[in-house]
Amino acid sequence: MQPFFPIRAEVSPVFSQFALHERLLKAVAELNFTEPTPVQLAAIPPALEGRDLRVTAQTGSGKTAAFLLPLLNRLLGDANAKQRTDVRSLILLPTRELAQQILKEVERFSQFTFLKSALVTGGEDFKEQAALLRRQPDLLIATPGRLMEHLNAGSLKLNGVEVLVLDEADRMLDMGFAEDIERITAECANRQQTLLFSATGGGKVLREMIAKVLREPVHLKLNSVDQLSETTVQQIITADDPGHKERLVHWLLTNETYRKAIVFTNTRAQADRLYGHMVAADYKVFVLHGEKDQKDRKLAIDRLKQGGTKVLVATDVAARGLDIEGLDLVINFDMPRSGDEYVHRIGRTGRAGEAGLAVSLICHNDWNLMSSIERYLKQRFERRVIKELKGSYQGPKNVKASGKAVGVKKKKTDKKDGAKKPAAKATPKRRPNAPKAAPSGLVSQDGLAPLKRKKPVE
Repeated sequence: MQPFFPIRAEVSPVFSQFALHERLLKAVAELNFTEPTPVQLAAIPPALEGRDLRVTAQTGSGKTAAFLLPLLNRLLGDANAKQRTDVRSLILLPTRELAQQILKEVERFSQFTFLKSALVTGGEDFKEQAALLRRQPDLLIATPGRLMEHLNAGSLKLNGVEVLVLDEADRMLDMGFAEDIERITAECANRQQTLLFSATGGGKVLREMIAKVLREPVHLKLNSVDQLSETTVQQIITADDPGHKERLVHWLLTNETYRKAIVFTNTRAQADRLYGHMVAADYKVFVLHGEKDQKDRKLAIDRLKQGGTKVLVATDVAARGLDIEGLDLVINFDMPRSGDEYVHRIGRTGRAGEAGLAVSLICHNDWNLMSSIERYLKQRFERRVIKELKGSYQGPKNVKASGKAVGVKKKKTDKKDGAKKPAAKATPKRRPNAPKAAPSGLVSQDGLAPLKRKKPVE
C-alpha cells in the first residue's frame, strides 16, 4: 500500500482556480466560499482527474465539499446524462443524521443545476423511498442498513453508479457494516471512481477494505491523530464514582462558558439516567441514543441547532457525524473505549479553527483506558481539579512507564505456612526377587504369585 504523506498547504488559491463547472462556481460564490481548506486544496484536483482517493481528514475540516464538488462536476459534465435512467452516484454514510446533513450540502452546491438527489435511511417510510428511487435520482445518499433492504427488495440497482463515496468509512466498519459495504461496492461494479474518507487511520479491517475497493488510489493524510483538534483544550478530572461524575457534570454546565454542549456516555442506560437527573435539575437537555425513534432524534438535533436546547446527552452511535455550529464543550462522562472513538467525540468541538473544551471524567477504572488514549494521541491531557468537588481519588499511587496504574498482585499462599497437603502414603519397598503384585487384584492362594487369566472359551 502506498504510504501516507502529510499535506501542508503553502498557498490558498480561490475556488475559481479549480476546473469546476460554472454553475458550481456560482453556487460556491453564493455560499461565500472564498478559500479552500487544506483538505479541499489537496483532494479536489486529483478527484477532478478521476483518481480514486483515500483521505484521512479531521471531522469539520471541510471534507464534504472536497468530495461533493468533484462528484457534482462529473455529473454535470456527462453529455449523455439525459439518457441515463440509473442512479449515477452513491454516497454511503454511517448515520441518518450525517446523511441528512450531506443532503443539505448537496442541495446547496447543486442549487443552480438540474441534478436530482435522494435520501435513503432508516426511520422513514420504505414504500415512499422505493417510489423516490423509481424516479432515478442522479445522486443517492444512504446508510448501509436501509440501502441493503432496498437492494434485497429489488427496488434499487447500482450497476449504473459512476462514483462511489464512502464517508466516515472507519465508523461504518466500527458499527459492523463491513459485509454490507462489501456487498454494496460489489453492486457498484461499473463504477469509475471511488472516494474513501475517514477521520482516523482505522485498523486492519479498514486497510483490507481499502485494498478491495480502491484502484491505485492517491493517499492523502491531512492530519495525524496527534494533530487532531489542535484548537480544543483537553482536560481530565478525577472522580470517585458515577454519582461524583454527575455532580461534576452539573458544575461544568453551570460554570463553564459555552454555547452548546454534548455529554457522552458509553451506554443507553447511563444516558437515560443522566438525562433524568439533568431534567430534574431544570436543564434544557435532550437525550440521543440508538433506541430513540427518528422523530425524537430529529427533534433533539433541531432543538440543539436552533438553540432551544443547550445540552445533549448522547451515546457514540447516535451522535456520530453531528455537525452542529457553536458546539464548544464536550464532556466524556464515560471514557471512550478506543483512541479513534475519542478523536471522533472531541471532533464535535473545535471545528473549523474555533476554540473548544473537552473534559473527561476519570474514575479508578477509567485510568488505564485514559492512559492508553494519551499514548495513542501522543499527548498528555491537562489535569484539572475543581476545589468544590475534589474527591478522594486523585489517580493511582504508582504508575508504570506507560502511564497505566500498577496493579496489586495477589499474594501467593506460602506452602509452609498454609494448609499442609495430606502426606502421601509411603509405597512399600518390594523384596529383592519378590514376585510382582498381581494385576486387577488377582493373586494366588499364598498371596504372592500372580494368577494367570484364562482365555475366554471360543
